[in-house]
Amino acid sequence: MGVLVPGQTLPGQTLSDQPLSHQTGAGLSVPFAVAGTGMHLPPAVVTNQELTRTLDTSDAWITSRTGIRERRFLAPHLATSDMCVAAAHPALEQAGVDPAGLDAVVVASYTGDQPLVSTALIVKDALGAHRALSLDVTQAACASGIQAMLIAAHLLQNPSIDTILVLAADCASRITDPADRTTRVFFGDAAAAVVLIRSETTGAGLLSYDLGSRLSYDVQIPAGGSRLPAGSATVAAGEHYLRMDGRAVWNTATKRLPESIRGAAHRAGVPVDQVRHFFLHQANLNILNETLSALDVPRERAAVTIDRLGNTGSAGAFTALHTTVTEGALLPGDVYVLSAIGAGFQWGSLCLRHA
Repeated sequence: MGVLVPGQTLPGQTLSDQPLSHQTGAGLSVPFAVAGTGMHLPPAVVTNQELTRTLDTSDAWITSRTGIRERRFLAPHLATSDMCVAAAHPALEQAGVDPAGLDAVVVASYTGDQPLVSTALIVKDALGAHRALSLDVTQAACASGIQAMLIAAHLLQNPSIDTILVLAADCASRITDPADRTTRVFFGDAAAAVVLIRSETTGAGLLSYDLGSRLSYDVQIPAGGSRLPAGSATVAAGEHYLRMDGRAVWNTATKRLPESIRGAAHRAGVPVDQVRHFFLHQANLNILNETLSALDVPRERAAVTIDRLGNTGSAGAFTALHTTVTEGALLPGDVYVLSAIGAGFQWGSLCLRHA
């Protein structure tokens, strides 16, 4: 699929679901590297067996339909920013970067501490990154981390910016109904961090990207915004909780993720079978496996964290990235893909080369 010009559609495609693509081939003019990664997992482990005590479900049902055995829930007195700060410290240490040297802090989360103030600003202040630009990426939900990385990659093209902290974190235990088995069993809480720095390695960093969207309310939180402000009636109706049509998610994810990955790889000039690692949104193990099957990619090329962490929202693909980096399996010159889909629906894939 080539690069679209404004107003152009492909056969069978509408304007509402056109991909936003970028052809870079050898990479952006300023290469960059992943200098450090980090992850924070709340200590409280919630097993399937524990959920079956209050929900009409079973361990066998949850495992067969999601691949999840357990997940983490954040302690009540903590918030998303606390997980971000905890994930940031090891990433910064690994990168050898002092927080005071950061040029930007970008936080991807649809479960920020509060509607105002900025979660990125809270994190920036807690870290002591006082001169950094703070940015929040929120409304793409589970795909927000992909958009945050894309923003960071382009910020690094600015000569005044050379070090960025990207954080992807969600605390979905706060926005899922404890009595709803449709959503409660899927989600967990986690944060992951990536430190990006300018690199001298030609061709390192972002090679290409593929983004797409199509308006849908199949995954939404109805109340709490200007259309339906939160109040006693919305709380009584549970409209401040996440609502999800599982079948719609399956149909959209299994179609859009492979399309988007193929698009990004094609624009990078890299055959899909030469992509070394696939760091995919950890939404559901069956969706992940279906995506790899559609791409004809061996399972071992995609790190899996959903089995022990659940769907951690925007953090999911980055927990997979961190796991692979920690294992020493992401090598210089490796081409890899980050890909996710979130509520909206919004989806996207980045094709990168490791420095």
